[in-house]
Amino acid sequence: MKFVDEVKIFAKAGDGGRGCVSFRREKFVAMGGPDGGDGGEGGSVLFEVDSNISTLLDLRYNQQCKAGRGEHGRGKNMHGKNGEDLTIRVPPGTLIHDVDSGELLADLTEPGETINLLKGGRGGRGNARFATSTNRAPRHAQPGEPGEERTLRLELKLLADVGLVGLPNAGKSTLISSMSAAKPKIADYPFTTLTPNLGLVRYGDYRSFVVADIPGLIEGASDGQGLGTRFLRHVERTDLFLHLVDLSGLQEGDPFDNFDMINRELENHNPELAQKRQLVVLTKMDITECREAESAARAHFEELGYPVFSISAVAGEGLKQLVTRIGSELDELKRARSLSGEDETP
Repeated sequence: MKFVDEVKIFAKAGDGGRGCVSFRREKFVAMGGPDGGDGGEGGSVLFEVDSNISTLLDLRYNQQCKAGRGEHGRGKNMHGKNGEDLTIRVPPGTLIHDVDSGELLADLTEPGETINLLKGGRGGRGNARFATSTNRAPRHAQPGEPGEERTLRLELKLLADVGLVGLPNAGKSTLISSMSAAKPKIADYPFTTLTPNLGLVRYGDYRSFVVADIPGLIEGASDGQGLGTRFLRHVERTDLFLHLVDLSGLQEGDPFDNFDMINRELENHNPELAQKRQLVVLTKMDITECREAESAARAHFEELGYPVFSISAVAGEGLKQLVTRIGSELDELKRARSLSGEDETP
């Protein structure tokens, strides 16, 4: 399935039906009076979070979303049928913006969450509603009110507890495939990962956390370079970063300079990302060059105050300790958030 994380759509609620001008005409009924019914209510446009959906692909090919309009009123005091509501299903983590004003209208995160974003127009009243003691034969009715309409921009930000960041080919996809049931594409060339991947990692007694793997970052990613620029938004909701560092020498530049460069790109994209907790993960410990450079790299990052883990995702070395530490870090962050009275959803 193609991954689509941003779409623009036009959404319109249904117009209300027109009220009816009618008079009762029956044999043996003198002066039947007005009997025009009211118009039906226009349908509303609702957005519902569906956990079975992981992309905005359906809306890419259906950008005109309109709810049903109300039927017009009829004689014999018959009320027009109300228009059908339109429910648009979106994945968890969808933000809805008004294109014209730029206002954030909704941030939908919880499965089953529903919001009535555009209300249908009210149906017009028929002439029977205007009959009075002094006006027994009103010859006017109300038109239906138009339904609300907006041009909307939907943006998807994946909901994950942990975000994997690092240069292309740092081993992010291999790590997420080793820790979870996710099956990302893995190959020995840069930018193998073209779309974000989510993996569910289980630990302890019936506990779990979600890891997000995004395409590798390069210098200038926050300004539009490489693939990472489109997907940096998907790590904004994470609580914890795993910063993967490859010591094999196969990547250009010094590993320590690359580490600093990626952190600058995260900060340039969103200053709040620079404040998130990071665990440094030295990858590919099954390679001799990485093993030889491990001690110096560990000392360097520990001196900067980062917890450091050495792993080989291929061989499974160090993964249990890493998963355990991630679980304890997330528990600590949740406790701190609970004590401060903040919502646990980032």
